Amino acid sequence: MGPYPKTILAISAAAVMHSALPNRAEAGVPTEQVRQTADQVLQVLQDSRAKATGNTSQRREQLRQILASRFDFTEMAKRSLGANWQKGSSSEQQQFVRLFTDLLERSYIGQIEGYAGEKIIYGREAVEENQANVETKIVTKKSEEVSVVYKLKADGGDWKVYDVVIENVSLVNNFRTQFNRVLAKGSFAELINKLAAKSPEIKPARS
Repeated sequence: MGPYPKTILAISAAAVMHSALPNRAEAGVPTEQVRQTADQVLQVLQDSRAKATGNTSQRREQLRQILASRFDFTEMAKRSLGANWQKGSSSEQQQFVRLFTDLLERSYIGQIEGYAGEKIIYGREAVEENQANVETKIVTKKSEEVSVVYKLKADGGDWKVYDVVIENVSLVNNFRTQFNRVLAKGSFAELINKLAAKSPEIKPARS
């Protein structure tokens, strides 16, 4: 597999930025909800740049709330640990979810703020019971196409993202590999400490 034009999170963050939906009437609810989130994020950035107030903390809090409404970070955290989730106590599990969520939010927001006008084309949507895949392609400034698939699950009347797959590489699986490596040598508490310390062993993306 060749190198990506950007890191995994940079690409997937761009997909939450600017969408081109050539046939919106045919899009299902999962696709429409992903697009709505993209529109909300873009509006925050446009307002922030137009006002030029420099209120970074307020902008980032707005972005954080938008992402939290579409991404199920708790589910992502559990899936990133797989069977190792059961090794932590209830308190440790709660700590892990908080730290994991913070890691992803900070990474996404940092990439979103560097948005450079990448174009997103929405493709096929597949829905089976309470699961859905929304396929997209990101077209970079160099006209390179990168496949990004959003995996969602039904949550009441909403669809929540629980994984992002870029060029056949799952974000959740990427984390699981890193976490398994840490847990093979240490305890659940040590994994939490590494997350809290922003250990170089645990990265939100790879080049």
